[in-house]
Amino acid sequence: MAGQKNILIGVTASIAAYKSCELITSLRREGYAVKVAMSPDSHHFITPLTLQTLSVNKVISDMFALPEEWDVCHVSLAKWADLILVAPASADMIAKLAHGRADCIISATILSAKADVLITPAMNDNMYRHPSVQQNIRSLKRMGYKFIGPKHGRLACGDQGIGHIAGTKEIVLAVKRLLK
Repeated sequence: MAGQKNILIGVTASIAAYKSCELITSLRREGYAVKVAMSPDSHHFITPLTLQTLSVNKVISDMFALPEEWDVCHVSLAKWADLILVAPASADMIAKLAHGRADCIISATILSAKADVLITPAMNDNMYRHPSVQQNIRSLKRMGYKFIGPKHGRLACGDQGIGHIAGTKEIVLAVKRLLK
C-alpha cells in the first residue's frame, strides 16, 4: 500500500478525460489520497460530480470561487500534493505550463508546487507532432517535469497515430516510482 501519499490529478480538455475515472479508482485502491482539479473546458468532456464521487473529495475547477473557509486554493493544493498528475494533458495545458501561465487552477497550482509533476499527453497525432508542442515538451522536461506516453493507437478522430493517453497501469507504476 502507498500509505497516505497525496495525489492531485489535473484533468484537462481532452476526450481522454474519461480515462481519469479509472485512474482515480486505481490510485485510491493503491491507498493514495486523491483530489481533482479540472480546467474550465474539461467540463465539456466529463462532469465534476463523477470525479468527486470517485475521489471522495470536492473537485476544484474555479480558483476564484469563494471558499466556505478562507483559503488560497491553488497554494493549499500545492502544499497538500506529494505528486501532481496531469491526466490527460492537452496541448493547451502543456503550452500553459511551458510558458508559466497561471490562468486556471491546474496551472496556478503547479506553478505554486514543489512536488513532482507527471504529465500524460493525450491529443491528435498531428497536434502532438506539431513543432510548437514538441518544443513545449522539451522545455518542460528541461525544467524537470516528468512525462509518460503518449502511445500509438486509435485516436478519437478515427486516425491511427501517436497521441493516445498512456494506460492506467503504466501511469500507476510511474506514480509509484516517483513517490518512492
